[in-house]
Amino acid sequence: MSGAHDQRVLVFAPIGRDGPASVELFRGSSLEAINCRDLAELVTEMVNGVGAVFVAEEALFGKDTGPLAQWIESQPPWSDLPFVVLTSHRDQPAVVAWRRSIVSLLRNVSLLERPVQPMTLTSAVQSALRARRRQYEIRTLLAAREQIAQELEKLVAERTRALAETNEQLRLEMEERARVEETLRQAQKIEAIGQLTGGVAHDFNNLLMVISGGLDMLDRQTDPNRRRRLMDGMIQAAQRGASLTRQLLAFSRRQTLRPEPVDVAMQIGGMRELLDRSLRGDVHVEFDFPDQLWPVEVDPGELELVILNLAVNARDAMPNGGTIVVRGENLPDVSEEEISGDYVRLSVVDTGVGMPPEILSRVFEPFFTTKEIGKGSGLGLAQVHGFATQSRGTVRIKSQLGQGTAIELYLPRSEDIPSKHRHLIDFNKARPKKNDQGQVLLVEDDEEVAALVGEMLAQLGYGVTRAASAAAALGALADGRPVDVIFSDIMMPGGMNGVELAREIKRRRSDIPVLLTSGYAEASVHEAQNAGIQILPKPYQLEELAAALSAARSGLRLDAAAKRSNSC
Repeated sequence: MSGAHDQRVLVFAPIGRDGPASVELFRGSSLEAINCRDLAELVTEMVNGVGAVFVAEEALFGKDTGPLAQWIESQPPWSDLPFVVLTSHRDQPAVVAWRRSIVSLLRNVSLLERPVQPMTLTSAVQSALRARRRQYEIRTLLAAREQIAQELEKLVAERTRALAETNEQLRLEMEERARVEETLRQAQKIEAIGQLTGGVAHDFNNLLMVISGGLDMLDRQTDPNRRRRLMDGMIQAAQRGASLTRQLLAFSRRQTLRPEPVDVAMQIGGMRELLDRSLRGDVHVEFDFPDQLWPVEVDPGELELVILNLAVNARDAMPNGGTIVVRGENLPDVSEEEISGDYVRLSVVDTGVGMPPEILSRVFEPFFTTKEIGKGSGLGLAQVHGFATQSRGTVRIKSQLGQGTAIELYLPRSEDIPSKHRHLIDFNKARPKKNDQGQVLLVEDDEEVAALVGEMLAQLGYGVTRAASAAAALGALADGRPVDVIFSDIMMPGGMNGVELAREIKRRRSDIPVLLTSGYAEASVHEAQNAGIQILPKPYQLEELAAALSAARSGLRLDAAAKRSNSC
């Protein structure tokens, strides 16, 4: 619609003088009025713009009002064109029914019955125009709202696009950061592996030098005393290698721990003689344990090694002598990021030289040491950290230059009652026996190891039958050879490991005890323990082998006695 025609009054009264007279009347009231001669002209002018329509009812009677009805139906939602209809006095039923249909067709209708006063007609038309103006105001508001909505939608689209671009940039930056961090982690891993392998190679090359050089010199010596010194040196080197392996496993948290309830005061208090032998005369050890110190859930042997390790470190930190205090404290309801619950804090405190911050931040790194070359592997505190973490605890260190160092182990409290015995088995008390101990089926694929172990078993008084695989061992049993105990390595070729062999032997011959050995095979070790099969860790000495074989055979006899008791 054109804005210039929005307030026009269209007059459609083609019979007599009603049309021209009405136009003059409206124009006299300053209204723009248009006289339409027929219905087609009326609809055309309505299309061009209209404020109100004044129509005489007889102008529509009998006419095709389809175009008018179509225009009315096609009005926009804001529009409801007002009609002022001049009616007659005719009240015949047909006329009344037709009049109702016209009112329904026009929708927004005001009826004026003849005769009508000019003022009344003018007032009715002016009211219709005012209503139409309000419709146009609504149209303007709707148009403004639509424009605002479009602008807002455009702004939202721009902001969304900017946000998407920002998110994409952020995603790219995050990916780049992740890539850089992964590269850094890989570099750190490579550096750590290099440091680890370098340290292991250095220490083991020294040990192998002692052993290989000693063996070479052994054939060249005839003096028994010098041969004895060479053998003692090689034995010591082998023991150092075994200790280094234990430290590596502890550091990597891959050692096989056997946690049990431990009375800390009794276990560590029994180390007095060992500590006195390991420390200098100017270093004194004091124990500070309360009477009601809780038991802890740890491997007792590994706990002793950790305390001995910390005590030796404390001794080295006190070149002029001093005091080492081993203290235990109950810590109920600990709630921290690493640990939560009841813990026992076991502290080893010295009065030594202390450590500066740059050293303190690196003490748990593998192969980091401030000692002279050959005085330490640098795995001691890494082993302590691995043991504490694997025992579901943690370790902390406090140190100040000139005031000493305190290393604190946080170990989980045990609700069970600890054993009154400090050691379940003392391997050092086992002694080789020269008499006939029976027949051992040795299952070992390594020729050199098999030869050595065969000599050790012969030294203990056992007859030895060797099998190089699990299948060969089962074949030896099937031949009916006399076998009193089977001693097998866990890791072997042929598809069947030592644990599977032990299970098959128990199924076929439950009367034969089985003892397994392993250097390191974590999954199989756990599997063997779950199956109740005893394991002797490598490397082992003659006395340890004798004790383990005796324990395996005794354990089997105890199991058999228990079965007989239950069957009764």
